[in-house]
Amino acid sequence: MATTNDLKNGMVLKLDGQLWQVIWFQHHKPGKGGAVVRTKLKSVESGKTVDKTFNADVKVEVASVDKRTMEYLYNDGTSYVFMDTGTYDQLEIAPDIVGDAKNFLLENQEAIVATNEGRVLYLELPASVELEITFTEPGLAGDSATGRTKPATLQTGHEIQVPLFITQGEKVKVDTRDSSYLGRVKG
Repeated sequence: MATTNDLKNGMVLKLDGQLWQVIWFQHHKPGKGGAVVRTKLKSVESGKTVDKTFNADVKVEVASVDKRTMEYLYNDGTSYVFMDTGTYDQLEIAPDIVGDAKNFLLENQEAIVATNEGRVLYLELPASVELEITFTEPGLAGDSATGRTKPATLQTGHEIQVPLFITQGEKVKVDTRDSSYLGRVKG
């Protein structure tokens, strides 16, 4: 147990049987009355965000979230299989928990898996990954001067928008949060 004065960004709370991650918090002392703590909480399961205000010094239950670096092994058709790099234990994760991360997962890639009491909560990928373009229409000479884009298919099968000068077989850096093109990978 902790009090609302101990809140920190990223902390996971157990409220009304559900897990909520603290996105933002602020201690506030109005002109009259007791101090309060304003928070923005995100549901770990649904991703829904809510604003909640607590009285200062109220006890809240902190959930123990275990974050481990795991290596993605393969998709067996029904789940994604990850291996704990420390213990070599394998863990099967349902596709609904993996979500959009599947668009950026390659075999042997590391990701952070967050669990609570043996239940997988979510998957954290690096902010960007380097992937190869497996298909895109050829660009034309002089296409580098415009800001226009074209669709390109990554080696994971996910489609993103890239500048017209990008060609098939090139490696590009992609933002895992919004699928945006960040640049070419040199070398």
